[in-house]
Amino acid sequence: MNGPIELTTGQVVTAGALIAVSAILSLRLQLGLHGRLLWASARCVVQLLLIGCVLRWIFKPNQPWYVIASLAIAMSLIAGFVAIGRSERRYAGMLLDSVVSVWACSWFVTVIVLAAVVRPEPWYQPQYAIPFLGMILHNTLNGISLGLNRLGNDLVQRRRQIETLLALGATRWEAARSIVQQAIRTGMIPTINAMTVMGIVSLPGMMTGQLVAGVDPIQAVKYQMVIMFAIAAASALGTFGVVLLAYRRLFSADHQFLPDRIRTVRE
Repeated sequence: MNGPIELTTGQVVTAGALIAVSAILSLRLQLGLHGRLLWASARCVVQLLLIGCVLRWIFKPNQPWYVIASLAIAMSLIAGFVAIGRSERRYAGMLLDSVVSVWACSWFVTVIVLAAVVRPEPWYQPQYAIPFLGMILHNTLNGISLGLNRLGNDLVQRRRQIETLLALGATRWEAARSIVQQAIRTGMIPTINAMTVMGIVSLPGMMTGQLVAGVDPIQAVKYQMVIMFAIAAASALGTFGVVLLAYRRLFSADHQFLPDRIRTVRE
């Protein structure tokens, strides 16, 4: 197979012109999205150029492990922060819960995939470690964000029901179990939906990239299976972990609901 086609700056600009079409439609229909769309596009360009320069340096042979670890730590901290950015309800300690959940599950799953499945030499080889961790972090933070948002909203909306159950002698778990379960299910929906239609409705990014690079389609499919299994596991563990951490902060050990710890954030 031929190698990947190298793109010129002009070709990238031509593709970017498609954004202008969307902006013009927004103006004509008075959607008010053209400014946000152009700003998002500009940020996308700058961020991708920056990460491209960083990865070019990181991917150099014999790069010390601590350099790779530093980038991975930065990615994890940012993911933990972003995961709570869209939550309408906040509580003290939410950022810590998010960072711990993102970090623990993403690193655990990534290490298992690298050391036991793909097995590059060394196992933390950046060409494998950084892309795998990035894909896992992205999907995990989405699950955590959705799970936390659903948990906070349901706890506020069903406050009377929870307090009534507790007053009747229910434990904190009995009063909150259905809410916790629904929050975890909500966090898992995007991953499950993606796995359901993968290969039929869409060709995922990792597989597409390998196909463009000239990798055998069956090998590309195998890599995509591995990453999707890893994403599903990390999303489940991350959502499960952060929802339970939140549950323990919002219910006391003597089975009292603590709604005053939840505050509403206005966007």
